[in-house]
Amino acid sequence: MRQEPAPLTRHLRVRQERGHTVLEFRGEIDLAAATEIAPHLDRETNRRAARVVIDLSRIEFFDCSGLRLLYRARSRVLDRDGQLLLVCAHPLTLRVLRITGLSRLLPPQPTLDAALEQPEAASGPV
Repeated sequence: MRQEPAPLTRHLRVRQERGHTVLEFRGEIDLAAATEIAPHLDRETNRRAARVVIDLSRIEFFDCSGLRLLYRARSRVLDRDGQLLLVCAHPLTLRVLRITGLSRLLPPQPTLDAALEQPEAASGPV
């Protein structure tokens, strides 16, 4: 069952889909946006065995503040025996993920459907 995204901030929508919490980042993910997103991200990644998807398909800009959010989310989810998946198809953002090595730890999927079809261990090695 698909639930409409809740507009928590102008940079974040949250919804439940196929047993996962989908955090859809939107617009420009910079320091200001990361400050808005962080408390909501922390709340969603604080649950034991959380199944979380971060969807970057609606971002326009992504800097190191966004990378810190991804690293933080991954660490929190894995510490609580959960699963974190990433959706990203934007070439420049994918390049940043590759250069920083995050794409090895959190392999990006091109679509939300592709991410939701991933097996449990898709969060990458610890």
